[in-house]
Amino acid sequence: QVQLVESGGGLVQPGGSLRLSCVVSGSIPIMYAMGWYRQAPGKQREFVATISRDGAANYGDSVKGRFTIFRDSGKKVVYLQMNSLKPEDTAVYTCHFRTPTSTYWGQGTQVTVSS
Repeated sequence: QVQLVESGGGLVQPGGSLRLSCVVSGSIPIMYAMGWYRQAPGKQREFVATISRDGAANYGDSVKGRFTIFRDSGKKVVYLQMNSLKPEDTAVYTCHFRTPTSTYWGQGTQVTVSS
């Protein structure tokens, strides 16, 4: 019932920026939090950022100071603004939507940082 669709991925040079979007649709339950994970080849899935229902944001250590998570008021849309990108940021970025009882996942969008 709940669908999450990410967009905004692509190829960017080191030091550049991208903005990812995640749109939630379907039978949407009460939101607990939304956010992003990423997974690079040969690496475990890594927490990137989460924003709670009250707007509080949390970030993984590797992206603090460079990435910003935010959302549209009144919409189930979350964004990830990624600045000062590094090659090690290359990964598939996946959006998630959390409720008190369940977590829903998108299919992911590829981000490649390379010169």
